Amino acid sequence: MKPASLLAVLVFSLVTIAHVARLIFRTEVIVGGAVIPMWVSVIGLFVSGALAVALWREAQSGRWSAPSIT
Repeated sequence: MKPASLLAVLVFSLVTIAHVARLIFRTEVIVGGAVIPMWVSVIGLFVSGALAVALWREAQSGRWSAPSIT
């Protein structure tokens, strides 16, 4: 796996974990004075989790392997 792909997977995974933690601990998030509803974290959980899994699977399938020089 290329370093950039690994970094992207780690970032998406951390975002997913943050959304899970927000849902478990019922943490209130306020942006610009507006309270962000919990359902936003549910959507964020699925989107960031799906992106992390998809990127991981694509990188593991070998599609991104470096061209061989023979």
